[in-house]
Amino acid sequence: MLQTNLQHIESGSQLETILQENENVMVCCGRMGPMCVPVYAAMKDLEGEYQNIKFYDMEFDLPDASLIRNLPECRGFMGLPFTVYYRDGKVVKATSSIQSKDQIREILDAKLNGK
Repeated sequence: MLQTNLQHIESGSQLETILQENENVMVCCGRMGPMCVPVYAAMKDLEGEYQNIKFYDMEFDLPDASLIRNLPECRGFMGLPFTVYYRDGKVVKATSSIQSKDQIREILDAKLNGK
């Protein structure tokens, strides 16, 4: 399990349930590496600003993380983490590698917040 302050997704069935029960979801799939940790920290900071979005992490090496690793939107990604933004259970954006809080906020506003 990742050592973050975010809610953790530990199985594919849990991911599916989260996507069914929540309109807007951001999942960061990674490890505790130098490109991932800043994304987790930014997500935790942004969590308080976006009440309508659920923020989760998922360990990249879990077998069920293949549900994210193998998404068509993630094909060709080379750097961790893989960050996927879902609206109504469908992928609306996916990014890889480090992202700043401002870059994440821009995606949240454009894709999940309806701004």
